[in-house]
Amino acid sequence: MLDVSRSGYYKWLARCQQPAPDTVALETAARAAHARGRESYGPKRLKTELAEMGYSMSLSAIKRLRARLGLRCRHRRRFVRTTDSNHSLPIAPNLLEQRFDGTTAPNQVWVTDITYVATDEGWLYVAAINDLFNKKIVGWAMEDHMRTELVSQALWMAVKQERPKPGLIHHSDRGSQYASHGYRQQLTQFGMVASMSRRGNCYDNAPMESFWASLKKEQVYHQHYRTRAQARADIFDYIESFYNTIRRHSSLANQSPMDFNAAFINTLKQEKI
Repeated sequence: MLDVSRSGYYKWLARCQQPAPDTVALETAARAAHARGRESYGPKRLKTELAEMGYSMSLSAIKRLRARLGLRCRHRRRFVRTTDSNHSLPIAPNLLEQRFDGTTAPNQVWVTDITYVATDEGWLYVAAINDLFNKKIVGWAMEDHMRTELVSQALWMAVKQERPKPGLIHHSDRGSQYASHGYRQQLTQFGMVASMSRRGNCYDNAPMESFWASLKKEQVYHQHYRTRAQARADIFDYIESFYNTIRRHSSLANQSPMDFNAAFINTLKQEKI
């Protein structure tokens, strides 16, 4: 027999059973990245997140790590459309026809829609506007109603923030809010070209459907809002502190809207040198 004491053997065995320091650091980083992504990142986006933290791993290794740590994405739920397209107001033609990847710069095409969020005080209606180029939510508004003023407020915010040039395509569904005389007059005032989805075809406004799904599965469905004010604050935080600034998008090479836009601006500056 080897000349090893019983206590020495058990100390050696305990050391073998403990994870290596680098393994502990990796698992800590993975959990932090999972939380930072609000439990929405699958293997590909987690891989990018960890690579930026100094952990270069294959996709299969990332999948094994997620399984070992029990990291799973939050599940999405279905939600109901809010806008009413049963009206006799003028309808704009569908200029996009589901071509969502043709933009080459910010403020060329905006898509917009309305959804609602439950609170103990009643519904909170949310209107948002999404820039197709960088996926940034450029404008939004939240009210206890979904009259035309709601979408008008979102548009004013977007214009004030972005200052788009005339000719921007503004795409929405056929809801009466977007087809109203007042809203169409606003679009004309800002030099925007109206575009509308076909009746009952949610795929014609897929980018907005995708945003609503992200908002609800990653934030709203995991909260209980006692007041509309509480819901407003939480949705504001999601858009400004996470979606626009941190959340990685596969369509943006796993960058956030803010980082993607910054890279675009930097490229323009380099081309002028």
